[in-house]
Amino acid sequence: MSDRYDLGYRLLRRLVIRKERVKGMGKEGQFLGTGDLAIEAKGLVKIFGKQRAVDGVDLAIRKGTVYGFLGPNGAGKTTTIRMLATLTKPDAGNARIFGHDLIDEGDAIRSRISMTGQYASIDEDLTGMENLVMMARLMGYGRKDAKVRAKELLGAFGLEEAAKRQVKNYSGGMRRRIDIAASIVVIPDLLFLDEPTTGLDPRSRNQVWAIIRALVGSGTTVLLTTQYLDEADQLADRIAVINHGKIIAEGTSGELKASVGSGTLNVQLIDAADQVPAAEILEQQLSVPVHYTRDSTLLSAQINDPGLVAGALGVLAKEGIAISDFSFGRPSLDEVFLTLTGHAAGEEAKREEEIS
Repeated sequence: MSDRYDLGYRLLRRLVIRKERVKGMGKEGQFLGTGDLAIEAKGLVKIFGKQRAVDGVDLAIRKGTVYGFLGPNGAGKTTTIRMLATLTKPDAGNARIFGHDLIDEGDAIRSRISMTGQYASIDEDLTGMENLVMMARLMGYGRKDAKVRAKELLGAFGLEEAAKRQVKNYSGGMRRRIDIAASIVVIPDLLFLDEPTTGLDPRSRNQVWAIIRALVGSGTTVLLTTQYLDEADQLADRIAVINHGKIIAEGTSGELKASVGSGTLNVQLIDAADQVPAAEILEQQLSVPVHYTRDSTLLSAQINDPGLVAGALGVLAKEGIAISDFSFGRPSLDEVFLTLTGHAAGEEAKREEEIS
């Protein structure tokens, strides 16, 4: 991408210069709540029929950070966000958003937040300019100021040339950008991003990442739900892993990786027929579970004691099990997720979540 369309730089510059508030939304840069937390939730529960979609979620999210909410489809991510965004009431528990009570002070919370869901929420029959002008008018801008704000956002998101085209003719990446632009016509103190890069190509994902970094650089807090592990690794200051409606782990990326072992051993076998006996030997020598992969010649294990690796490989050789390669390194978030949940992040959780 050329310097002219460096989205992160251009958006950050505009946000810093023009972090505006319409009447009733507070002064520029001023948090109305108290303390360092943007979100503090205790025991949030949401039940649909016999299903506990969210089952006792606690959160403490600091202002001006990206908090990653990581989990498979159906784990409870979207339902949690809908409660925190005042779109649905919790069946138990409560939360405070910038010091405002979730149940009793919904209006005050809604004046501080914005939300972008998994799918574009703008009107596809309108042009990009028309969508942003309409949103600005709804947010309290006068006619002239609404057009100025729309032009600023189109420029910041690299959409000037598409300003007069109907959104239904936009590419997937352009749709996500115009949707995020619409959510920050008035820069929120807290932005909920629910899987913002689902279905995007790598270039478009990088553009959205640049936008998120710029928003946080201007002081906005971002709660990001995703099932892309590299996205959480790249963006989030802290990460919560949610599964079956419960948070099962929380911390920085480094802390989560350290929690499942000091490193990962990958062993590439020459003969797939050796997979089962090799796994049995490694489990006996390393005293940890060995994971099978889709590649029938590859085994992996989370290692607590790296000193055992050489001895285990020696036993494989002694038993006549040939390997073509092996590696030992720090666990990835993919491996953390597999260890914590028992399945890959892209897999569906065996439960239903509210469709939003």
